[in-house]
Amino acid sequence: MTAVTAMTATASPAGAAAELRTALREAGLPVGATGTADHVQLGTLRASDARQFARLIRTGTKRTLKAARALREICEAYGVDLPELRVRQGRITLGACRVGDAVRLARLLGASPPGPDVPDADAVRDLLAQAFSAATGGGTLDVSVREEASDVVELGALDARTARRLIGALRF
Repeated sequence: MTAVTAMTATASPAGAAAELRTALREAGLPVGATGTADHVQLGTLRASDARQFARLIRTGTKRTLKAARALREICEAYGVDLPELRVRQGRITLGACRVGDAVRLARLLGASPPGPDVPDADAVRDLLAQAFSAATGGGTLDVSVREEASDVVELGALDARTARRLIGALRF
């Protein structure tokens, strides 16, 4: 199999199902997986195998899940509402937040408070991106303004390492 054929097989639904089947078999979990155009379907798992599968997922994502939990807790303690914070595809997605919460987060990260006027979302986007980078030692956070809601900014995703640096900055 050539590298191109292997990449195509892995990228296709059938390839994704085969990759998952192989990984499950290597982990000692006898379960089938089939692919359709958009989805991979797992076959029936025995209860003990399902528990083992859950343990494997938690073990593989332990650091990311732990960082997400700590970040959620520290933001809640500071009154920063990030209702969409979750782990997605191995990264911590911060999600949408109100402009006021983004300003509060930026200030916690050392940004100077904006003027007495309510800052617009574009100014907050820039303020938070700069404060995040300075507080995390060069880490980056994608921040964008929702077009349909000018009082909402969309915060990007972080890997667990950058999230831990953010947690450290928020703690001190």
